[in-house]
Amino acid sequence: MLSEGVSVPTFQLQDSNGNLIKSSDFKGKKHLIYFYPRDFTPGCTVEADEFSKDYKKFQRDSIHIIGISKDDVDSHKKFCKKMKIPYILLSDTDTKVAKMFGVWGKKKFMGREYMGVTRSTFLVNEKGKIFKIFEKVKPAGHSKEVLECFS
Repeated sequence: MLSEGVSVPTFQLQDSNGNLIKSSDFKGKKHLIYFYPRDFTPGCTVEADEFSKDYKKFQRDSIHIIGISKDDVDSHKKFCKKMKIPYILLSDTDTKVAKMFGVWGKKKFMGREYMGVTRSTFLVNEKGKIFKIFEKVKPAGHSKEVLECFS
């Protein structure tokens, strides 16, 4: 996994509308990048909903929210519509960006091993440096936890 104090890796991915979004688009802006396993799953729905409910607070502090998962553009579009997500969701279908950040790897659930995303959040300052990392995030209450770190 990346560590605090390093620069965000250079990447580009499509958003829920098929637009190409680059990491460099956020240079000079405070932002957070959160990785989550899948659209429409219980934990991911809670996390997305909390970020959506707090969205105006993030906007007030000029903080951009970027969610990334392995889901495709179409899935993100449906998830955004159903959950009324006002921020950017990016599609990392080949897991290249998840691997850059070090959040793709072996997971275990009910005795079964599989490859997946470890729910993680990276807080980034205006200089593009990661100043705080949350690993193995618990979705409930995470949005408020992140807001406090930017204060």
